[in-house]
Amino acid sequence: MTIPASWKQTELGEILLSIVGGGTPSKSIQSYYEGNIPWMSVKDMNRNILHDTVDHISEEAVKNSSTNVIPSGTPIVATRMSLGKIIVANFDSAINQDLKALFPASGVNREYLIDWYRSISRKIEELGTGTTVKGIRLDVLKSLEFPLPPPEEQKVIADKLDALLAQVEITKARLERIPEILKTFRQSVLAAAVSGKLTQEWREKPAEWIEMKLNDVADNVVDCPHSTPKWSALGKYCVKTTAFNPFYLDLSEQGFVSEEVFAERIKRLKPEPGDILYSREGTVGIACQIPSDTELCLGQRMVLIRAGSEINSKFLTIVLNSDKILSIVRQMTIGSTVPRVNMKDIRSYPIPVPTQNEQTEIIRRVEELFAFADRIEQRANVALDRVNNLTQSILAKAFRGELTTDWRAANPELISGENSAEALLAKIKAEREALKPAKKSSVRKKS
Repeated sequence: MTIPASWKQTELGEILLSIVGGGTPSKSIQSYYEGNIPWMSVKDMNRNILHDTVDHISEEAVKNSSTNVIPSGTPIVATRMSLGKIIVANFDSAINQDLKALFPASGVNREYLIDWYRSISRKIEELGTGTTVKGIRLDVLKSLEFPLPPPEEQKVIADKLDALLAQVEITKARLERIPEILKTFRQSVLAAAVSGKLTQEWREKPAEWIEMKLNDVADNVVDCPHSTPKWSALGKYCVKTTAFNPFYLDLSEQGFVSEEVFAERIKRLKPEPGDILYSREGTVGIACQIPSDTELCLGQRMVLIRAGSEINSKFLTIVLNSDKILSIVRQMTIGSTVPRVNMKDIRSYPIPVPTQNEQTEIIRRVEELFAFADRIEQRANVALDRVNNLTQSILAKAFRGELTTDWRAANPELISGENSAEALLAKIKAEREALKPAKKSSVRKKS
């Protein structure tokens, strides 16, 4: 990596005073895990700043194990699992053997160090070794190339990154909310569709909708066979509820059964394109139609619904996916360990039935509005990908010196002489040498 001439290329191990590890107190002594001392492990490495740990240990646990209590504000990295993660706790915390605390030398800006480490997180992951669980050796960690700018420039870079990455996070958070907003929008479209509001202006004159039970508007409402299919590597499709999405069936999520098993599972009713598949157990309340040119049989936890002459199958799918029916499903499944709706209740669902012409218009409008929402979601996903890449791009520029080009030109006195990176590196070496005969004083030792 090319860096500015006023910087020095060194190694991580050369700018640290020490790297301190931890340990795990005996799991067989329950009282060790009933204390109030935070004890950090990889379970706690899922955020940038930590306010508490999952586990806590006692003073006796600290005394009788190889763990160490690390001071508040110390950068802590994972060397086994969660590779590339770095975290700061705003409290003193013991750590386990999968973590290492980094104690930078004077003149090394803590935030600069943390940002740099995050900028190479993917590289650190790639350096991990091991089959089941990947880890990075301490000598490999120490030998990571570290770009060292002058002290003042480190702070400028850290401040710039703080401001830029905060803006990126705000943008990312807004983009991540869009799918939930669109989910609410789609449900409001369905609510308007089944209440008549969506086509209120379309009608030439007010028309009364009738309401009928599902069993009365459908030619068939058939439960699936109550047996686990005998699966085959190839054969005919046997649909699983994991393939169900509101309005569409994901054919990549199918299993296969033999001709004999297929024939057995379609005895009650052979599914046809346009029929509705409805999940009635587990992920309850999802309705989707069988696509054209698709032959399949039912797996488990589902119902096959064939619309009658008075109702369009697409319109019936709209009703079944709307909150009009989902609210009934939620009420029926409150408190259930495994949500489940009985066939009797499904057959009694209240189904609004407009005229055939109005059903057709409702379908057209719902599809149009859903297509609009899909386009927005696709654009949001593309933008989110760009934002995610932007973080790494900004970090990479920062540690090539590209964010501070103008600053260096305007402040030559802050990058030369006693303020230079070369002078800083010499001071760090002297500080490290002075500490060699002494014990690590930054860590609270067991007494």
